[in-house]
Amino acid sequence: MKAVVIGSGFAGMSSAALIAKDGHEVTLLEKNAETGGRARVLREQGFSFDMGPSWYWMPDVFDRFFSYFGKSASDYYDLVRLEPNFKIFFENEVVTIPDNREALHDLFERLEPGSSKRLEAFMEDGAFKYEVGVNDIIYRQPNGIWPFIDWKIMKSAAGLHLLKPISKHIRQYFKHPYLIQLLEFPVLFLGADPKHTPALYSMMDYAGLYLGTWYPMGGFGRIADAFKQVAEEQGVRFIAGEEVKNFDISNQQITQASTSSKGYKADTFVISGDYHHFDTEVLPEAYRQYSSTYWDSRVMAPSAFLYYIGFKGKLPQLEHHNMFFDTDFGDHSKAIYETVSFPERPQFYVSCSSKTDPSVAPEGHENLVILIPVAAGLENTELMKEHYFNLVCDRMKEKIGVDIRPNVVYRKDYAVEDFKKDYHAFRGNAYGLANTLKQTAFLKPNMRHKKLKNTFFTGQLSVPGPGVPPSIVSGELAANYVNEYLKSL
Repeated sequence: MKAVVIGSGFAGMSSAALIAKDGHEVTLLEKNAETGGRARVLREQGFSFDMGPSWYWMPDVFDRFFSYFGKSASDYYDLVRLEPNFKIFFENEVVTIPDNREALHDLFERLEPGSSKRLEAFMEDGAFKYEVGVNDIIYRQPNGIWPFIDWKIMKSAAGLHLLKPISKHIRQYFKHPYLIQLLEFPVLFLGADPKHTPALYSMMDYAGLYLGTWYPMGGFGRIADAFKQVAEEQGVRFIAGEEVKNFDISNQQITQASTSSKGYKADTFVISGDYHHFDTEVLPEAYRQYSSTYWDSRVMAPSAFLYYIGFKGKLPQLEHHNMFFDTDFGDHSKAIYETVSFPERPQFYVSCSSKTDPSVAPEGHENLVILIPVAAGLENTELMKEHYFNLVCDRMKEKIGVDIRPNVVYRKDYAVEDFKKDYHAFRGNAYGLANTLKQTAFLKPNMRHKKLKNTFFTGQLSVPGPGVPPSIVSGELAANYVNEYLKSL
């Protein structure tokens, strides 16, 4: 049997590899010249920049994927555990978040006496949610609500805190504003306001602070290369620079996906590209699943202003991961999720992967990626990008005592319109759908096409949601559907 997978992000490559492993002939079509989706690598003037993801959490999800093929992550890349985890620049204090548990407890005690014991209770709760959430929920096939109604999940439901916001959950344990911000920040990677995110996702604090923050030497592109290699070892054929423009449909089935130059026939199709783009712009109107009203009502994760910076010199004031939380996130969050406007004083993130990996920058230089979350759907201009670059440089100068601008030897900007152009990203989003309660699990857009019985969706706008580990799982879930479908033929 033949399958076509559209899109070479982690979800697409995960599904392609697992479908091929089941004995099927798989062709993977990629719109862009490079494979990897958002995990592409920008290489210029001796610098290597991860264009998308840069945080390696939940290593067990990566290990589980490689284990299906009798492999492990170490067969493809060297993984190092970061110490410290990251650094946070607050308004009046700089806090380094250690990887060591004892040191982390000491930090909590210093900021809020008595809080280390509450941290243990909070993390014990997070570990329980991680065990149930990862093993019993996100890997479960999302066939409506019924697969989630079994004894183990029902018994655990109260402890998962699905109806309690994580903001309230954290405040029941801690009072110090720095500790609250520290524990709320992983939710930002899920693309949602903590006030509207289920407390289930406190499992991400457990994942980040107790299971550790990791880094693949060479950068995230090495992981994308590993997934491609695994897929090719199963016989998957990759074709880059081929954007699917339309489909031939007969008897409620897609029979062929066509690019500008060629048609690709198959028995089944997996769409790993932007769900909204294919549902509303590529598929014929009669086969669209969701209305414009539906899509307009979705709560999107943020987009971003990204700056890829080659810096001449060294910056000992920075760690590998750096969060600048020296302003009020309430105002920033309101601009993203409520007013859909540009924030006046945004919080931002700075990656300096050359602190860990000398291969990503020339000797005597640093590799910087600056990310400012902004609302999806905003129209960016060159003037606006320049404004925000100068704004964050001014803030960095205030916090680390260095103005990076005079020593910038390379710079590339990337923003909302680029996400639209490169990925057809709905509203130019960077992460997908926000993980609100109404957009969790089976309440996300359906993985199985309702009208085309041989067509399946995967990726960040579907189940289980945004982030690299969920995308890997999404590919597995799609592959399960495909392999089950092909067995029925």
